[in-house]
Amino acid sequence: MSPLSPLEQALHTARALVLADLVAGEVAEADVVSLVEESVVQRRWWVEQWPDGVEFVAGLVAQDVQDALLDRFGRWPLCPVCGAGDPHALEVEPELGPDPHWVCHKAGVTVAAVGSLGAAGAGGAQSSGESA
Repeated sequence: MSPLSPLEQALHTARALVLADLVAGEVAEADVVSLVEESVVQRRWWVEQWPDGVEFVAGLVAQDVQDALLDRFGRWPLCPVCGAGDPHALEVEPELGPDPHWVCHKAGVTVAAVGSLGAAGAGGAQSSGESA
């Protein structure tokens, strides 16, 4: 068996990290997991075009899934830090960089690394029909 290329390693890692966050938020249903797979396919092409971007794949897949969930189901992941006010989603920082983290811009804090939301107690998706 030949070793995985850096691209395949990055894609497998990104998939695992985002799936861990989805499981932590209890939103890892089959249709949501399909969104992860769609993003991985798109990001494979993207990194083939720009190999230097391989270290950015985990954050980009997290953002892709977050955007797709917003369009279909609602905000994800919900901020576990802010107890008062309207529920809001965390954001991935840096937007294009290595070592992506989930950040609450309202509180100005880093909540967890992508893949570590379970340890932070982040919530699931908020339906787009609920108050924003």
